[in-house]
Amino acid sequence: MAEACNFIEQIIEEDLASGKIKAVQTRFPPEPNGYLHIGHAKSMYVNFGIAEKFGGKCNLFYDDTNPSKEKTEFVDAIKRDITWLGYHWAKEVYASDFFDTIYEFAEKLILEGKAFVCDLSAEEIKATRGTLTEPGTESPYRNRTPEENLKLFREMKAGKYADGEKCLRAKIDMASPNVNLRDPVIYRILRATHHRTGDKWCIYPMYDYAHPICDYLQGVTHSLCTLEFEDHRPLYDWVGINLGFNPKPRQIEFARLNMTNLVMSKRYLKKLVEDGAVHGWDDPRMPTLAGLRNRGIPAAAVRDFCERAGVAKAQSECDISYFEAVVRDYLNARAPRAMAVVDPLKLTITNYEGSEEVDFEINQLDPEAGTRKVVFGKHLYIERGDFSLDPPPKYHRLKIGGVARLKNAYIVRCDEAVCDKDGNVTEILCTYLPESRSGNDTSGVKAKGVLHWVNADTCEDALLKQYDHLLKDADYAGQDFSERMNLDSEHIFSAKAEPYLAQAEEGTAFQLMRTGYYKVCRDGGKLCLSEIVSLKDNFNK
Repeated sequence: MAEACNFIEQIIEEDLASGKIKAVQTRFPPEPNGYLHIGHAKSMYVNFGIAEKFGGKCNLFYDDTNPSKEKTEFVDAIKRDITWLGYHWAKEVYASDFFDTIYEFAEKLILEGKAFVCDLSAEEIKATRGTLTEPGTESPYRNRTPEENLKLFREMKAGKYADGEKCLRAKIDMASPNVNLRDPVIYRILRATHHRTGDKWCIYPMYDYAHPICDYLQGVTHSLCTLEFEDHRPLYDWVGINLGFNPKPRQIEFARLNMTNLVMSKRYLKKLVEDGAVHGWDDPRMPTLAGLRNRGIPAAAVRDFCERAGVAKAQSECDISYFEAVVRDYLNARAPRAMAVVDPLKLTITNYEGSEEVDFEINQLDPEAGTRKVVFGKHLYIERGDFSLDPPPKYHRLKIGGVARLKNAYIVRCDEAVCDKDGNVTEILCTYLPESRSGNDTSGVKAKGVLHWVNADTCEDALLKQYDHLLKDADYAGQDFSERMNLDSEHIFSAKAEPYLAQAEEGTAFQLMRTGYYKVCRDGGKLCLSEIVSLKDNFNK
C-alpha cells in the first residue's frame, strides 16, 4: 500500500490496521440541482482517489432530497463530468432509493421518544433556536406522546396537512452549545414532483438526517465532507448511534477548494446564466466542469491541479493563476505549435518570388512529435502590433529601416509603409536577405525580433476569442456580486490562421506562437480559435 500523504489517508490507514474496517467505501455525493464546478473536482479527487489508493470503492451518490430544485438534466450532466475527469463509480445510488427505509427509521425514533411532530412554523423554530451564547426554547409540542407523534407523522405522510404546517424534529437538547443539536428538523412537508419518485411523497427528509442513513445503507466507511459540515458531525453521529448503526460510518472533514476571481456559488452561477451575462452553464468563462471542458482545459490538468492543491484541514484560498499555471504546463508539454495573427497587417516582400517550404517543430519539448512543412511566400500577414511608424526606444519589431526575423524563415528589412487616405497603415513593403534563412544564416545581420506570420495566399479567415475573469477582484467573498462582475470579459478579434489550424480536428488544443493556448472550433461554420489559457505565467509574479 502506498504511504499516506494526508491526514485522511492516515486515519484510514489506522482504521484498516486496527481492524475497525476491512475495506474502504467512499461516495461522491452531489445534489442534482446544478452543474458541477471546479470545487467539486476537488471532492471527486478526494473520494474517488482515496478509494482507489486503498483498493476500495467509491459510489456516485445523488443527494436528491429536495425535489423543488433537482432535475434529471443535472443528473445526466454530473455523470458526464465525472466520466470526463476519468473517474469510475462502483454503484449509482440515490437518496430516493432509500426513502422508504429513511421513513421507517423516523418512525423508530418516534416510538423511542427521540423525535416529535412540531406545529411551529419555520420562522418560529428559527426564533426559538437561541444563539451561540444563549440556549434555545423548547417547543410546546415537544412532549407529545410517541403514539400521538406517530399518528401525526403518518398523517403528514398521507397528505393531511399543508406545506409547512407541521414538521418532524429530533428530540436532542435545546441547550446544546452546538446549534445543530437543538431539536433539528428531520422531515418537512413539501409538495413537489420528484425527478424519480414523482408525486409518491409529500414529505421529505432533511439532508442532515438522510446523510448518515444513506451512508450506512451503502456501506460507506468514511464519509468525506468539506469543512462546513464539521459542526454537523455531532448530529451525523447522533443519528447513527440512536438508530443502532454497526459499523457506524465515520465523517471526516477537509478544506474545500476556494479560488480567487471565480464564482463558486450555485446561486450566483445560476444568476449569471439567467441574466444572460454568460452564454450558458458551459460558457468558457464559467468555473463549471462543463465550462472548463468547453474552454478546452484537459481533464488530466484538472486532476493534476487537484493533486497539487492537496488535502488539508485548514481553509485557504488558491490563486487562480496557480490553476492557470498547471494548465499551461500541461499544454506546453503536449500542444502542437501553430501560427495565427490577430488584427493582420499585410507584408509584401518585394524582392522575393515564388514560394518554398520551411520546417517547423511541432513541439520543441517533444522530439518524437517531429516537424512539419509551412509554405513561405511573397505575400504574408503579420500582427499589426509588430510594426510601428513611431516606435519607442529599444523596439525590436519592424519599423521603417528596421529588421526582424520571420519565424523559421528569413530576416526582412522594412522599406516602406503604405497608408490609406486616413493615414492608416494597410501594407508594409520589405526586402528579404536571401542568405539569412533559419538554420543556414550566413548574412551576418543580427535581428533581435522574431515575428510569427501566415502566408496570405493560403491562410484562413478566423475569429479569435479571448477571455478575462468573470470577477474583477481576486478576493471575492460573495458580497456586492453585481458590482464585482466583469461585464467585458469576452473579446472577439479578426485573425488570419495557417491552414494547419483549419485542418485540425475540432477541440484540438494548440499553442499559438506568441499568443497563447487555444482550442480549434467552429462558429457558424467559420474557423474559431478560443482561448484556453494565456501564454504568460503570472503565478508568483
